[in-house]
Amino acid sequence: MSDAFKVSIGLETHVQLDTRSKIWCGCANVFGSEPNTDVCPVCLGYPGTMPVLNREAVRLTVMAGLMLGCEINRYSKFDRKSYFYPDMPKNYQISQYDLPLCLGGGVEIMVDGQPKNIRLNRIHLEEDVAKNNHFEGFSGVDFNRAGTPLMEIVSEPDLSSAEEAFAYLQALKQMLVYGGISECNLEQGNMRCDINCSVRPAAQEQLGTKTEIKNMNTFKGVLRSLTYEIKRQIDVVSSGGRVVQETRRWDDEAGVTRSMRSKEDAHDYRYFPEPDLMPVVLSEQEIEGWRASLPEMPTTRRQRFVDEYGLPDYDAGVLVADKAVADFFEAVARDAGNPKAASNWMMTEMLRVLSADDLEIADIKVTPAALAVLIRLVDEKAINNTGAKEVFAELVANGGDPKAIVEAKGLAQVSDTGALNTWVEEAIAAHPNVVDDYRGGKRAALQFLMGQVMRASQGKANPPMVLQALRDKLDS
Repeated sequence: MSDAFKVSIGLETHVQLDTRSKIWCGCANVFGSEPNTDVCPVCLGYPGTMPVLNREAVRLTVMAGLMLGCEINRYSKFDRKSYFYPDMPKNYQISQYDLPLCLGGGVEIMVDGQPKNIRLNRIHLEEDVAKNNHFEGFSGVDFNRAGTPLMEIVSEPDLSSAEEAFAYLQALKQMLVYGGISECNLEQGNMRCDINCSVRPAAQEQLGTKTEIKNMNTFKGVLRSLTYEIKRQIDVVSSGGRVVQETRRWDDEAGVTRSMRSKEDAHDYRYFPEPDLMPVVLSEQEIEGWRASLPEMPTTRRQRFVDEYGLPDYDAGVLVADKAVADFFEAVARDAGNPKAASNWMMTEMLRVLSADDLEIADIKVTPAALAVLIRLVDEKAINNTGAKEVFAELVANGGDPKAIVEAKGLAQVSDTGALNTWVEEAIAAHPNVVDDYRGGKRAALQFLMGQVMRASQGKANPPMVLQALRDKLDS
């Protein structure tokens, strides 16, 4: 980005709430059903139907607000936002306008190693719309998604780069998942955002004309689209042109944003209070009860991992980044009684498998109990590290009991001194020149003999005992 320009970015992040039913009716709030099967007259917008507010959706929205440091409005209301698209059968969306549930707050991100607070403007609750599906010769509308409780988190234009926007979304997702607010599964559309972006000369205080990029559903897409749009706007202004306020879409294949339509303002939606819903009135007791039930936040958990388990700060940060991974680690650490070994297995073998196969930890066949048993087998010297990795590979592929796998594969470590001494004596007798090298001061010769013993034992010999036996024989 050119130093001659400042960039201002604000995000409107839409997050589907993790409720069992939709916001106005009893239809299931699930993903993956056959099109238009989780529907009823309410979410299909039939005339005369009446919405009934899902209390859990209110609770989750307020919980999110408390986690993000928002002021909770004791009195809020719903409004009708009028627009005419096929995905909204009522021709209006029930949302919140002037009295949302949450005001203010912020999300902390790290920029060049320093914390930066991204202010929030508001969090409001609304209904999601249906999903338009486009096929080769026609389009269809799936109303299963219509009426899903949707929380919109609106930031102030405090972000100043595509990288900061990426970090903001990652931090926001982490907190919402930790709080049990939403699964934030981008592939399922649980988390989407609209991007407001503007540039201006560095000496200018007033924000430039903004464009909006609609319906971004991947973090990588946000990063790429903003990188392009910032450069596009700088090029327009640098050449003496004027940025037009408009809504644009991201063409991922072409790597460009394209104009869709002129940008709507609030008055274009003709907001007015929703007459079929009572205002939401929250008591101090209710809010404080929800505040008391807030879960442990990622930053707190990271520090606890350092203090309680003695992990390096880096390890703790990696493990805490994904709540499911952190939960898995804690279960292993407590069962195995060796937190550092649990961390090492998670940081190396487990995360490697997840990354290589693009899996979530819930998808893997290894259980916390099985990994804990494997760690104990290593600690008890019943199996060496090489064998342990072979057992782990079997657990990843098929699951199972580590002890049974060790027995079936014959991986039990040999610590019997009689067997070890036999292998050691055979290695020494077979390589007299190497023995002479060792006694002549070449310490690397010891590793060669060690390798011969391990080969003879098919990797089952206890390495520290082998090393000690070799030294006892060679140094005598």
